[in-house]
Amino acid sequence: MFLVLAEEPSSEKVCSYQDILDYLNLTTDNGAFKLTRPVLDHTHPTMVELDIILFAILAVIEKTQTFIPFIWATMMWNNERISWDPTQFCGITQIAVPRDMLWKPDLFFYEMIQKDDSPLNPYMQVSYDGMVTSEEDMKVVSTCQMDVHKFPFDTQRCNITIGSAVHCVTEIRLTPFSNSSRVTQFSREVMRTQGEWEFLQLSVTTTNFTFHGKYWEQLVYTFTMRRRPLLHVINFLLPILFFLSLDLASFFISDHRGEKLGFKVTVLLAISVLLLILNDILPSMSNETPLIATYCIVIFALMLLSLLETILVTYLMEKDKETLRDDCKDKQENGKVANCNSEEKRRTCCSCICKVSDGEKQHELLPVAEEVNNSIQSGEPHVLLLILEELKELQKALNLHLGCREEGGKSVQWAARINRAFFMFYITTVSLFVPLIFMEWM
Repeated sequence: MFLVLAEEPSSEKVCSYQDILDYLNLTTDNGAFKLTRPVLDHTHPTMVELDIILFAILAVIEKTQTFIPFIWATMMWNNERISWDPTQFCGITQIAVPRDMLWKPDLFFYEMIQKDDSPLNPYMQVSYDGMVTSEEDMKVVSTCQMDVHKFPFDTQRCNITIGSAVHCVTEIRLTPFSNSSRVTQFSREVMRTQGEWEFLQLSVTTTNFTFHGKYWEQLVYTFTMRRRPLLHVINFLLPILFFLSLDLASFFISDHRGEKLGFKVTVLLAISVLLLILNDILPSMSNETPLIATYCIVIFALMLLSLLETILVTYLMEKDKETLRDDCKDKQENGKVANCNSEEKRRTCCSCICKVSDGEKQHELLPVAEEVNNSIQSGEPHVLLLILEELKELQKALNLHLGCREEGGKSVQWAARINRAFFMFYITTVSLFVPLIFMEWM
């Protein structure tokens, strides 16, 4: 005989989330929870608390003035039709329900220009006291009024304005869950990537505006970020400065050759390529002229003036060279006969006064030497007169040669003055402009 003992019923109560849904009568077909604003009295505004944390700065496009952050948005509001006693349901304080089962605030981003294609969180958290929490990860493609005056040493401030589409202040009140210091701290802790930009601050403010006689409330989140300029300095600013130094050093190249002109043209073409790159970076419309545009235009203008000055100086020197060649040729032809006579007399004089060591030549010149000795002994100054006349002819030929060179120096004097004056102007302008533009940048 066997004795069967019955099991004692367990005193621990078993609960499920479905019990709470059945208690609340919360189903997908119940329109009382999702069709209208969840208040028992329509005069009570729904308090919506909003919190935004910045995860990443995906892109800041200056050309289209677009700001693309990746954010984590949290909304919390009270549903007055939902409440239960956790002690009656095994201590359950919150449940997760699908998003389409409950009413949600109609909040949107005013600056958003492209629909978010990020996957949405399919559930919302509902607490026993009726507090509903919705969390979403969003990629916001928004427009931003950028100030590129100090590009690439600029600091940008882009706003994301959040407000209700159809509910005014008497129906929905927006309040920030965290203040500016807390959202900035949280954003720095969870920041994943910043790319070219360095995140500085995230501030939140509340604004109101009137439209059709009603007051509307908005939350404005301002993202402050600073550009990291190292890439642009290395790839753009320094090469232009190097080309400017090369153009400055080209003043030491001789103007008599064509290498200087070709060198300046090459440097000017290199600057033109960099200006095309700048055109792709900067936006087409801006409130102020960017300093980098002023920097490039002034340097390009200096190099252009330097090229024109080189062309002018080269033209003057080539023209003077042709004139000098023709003048000297005429003078040399006019003095050809005198030079020939001087050459003949020079040979005679040298034959008279030079001592010949060779025996045969000394024998041939012996009558001439004896004649010179006899003339000197007889007191005749014939030899001295020959020497004096020869020196005069040599001085005349030397003056002719020096006259051509002196006339050539006078003809290129204007070219030398222009070159010297422009070099001083170039040095002064560069010495003043480059420090001033960098001081304005910083």
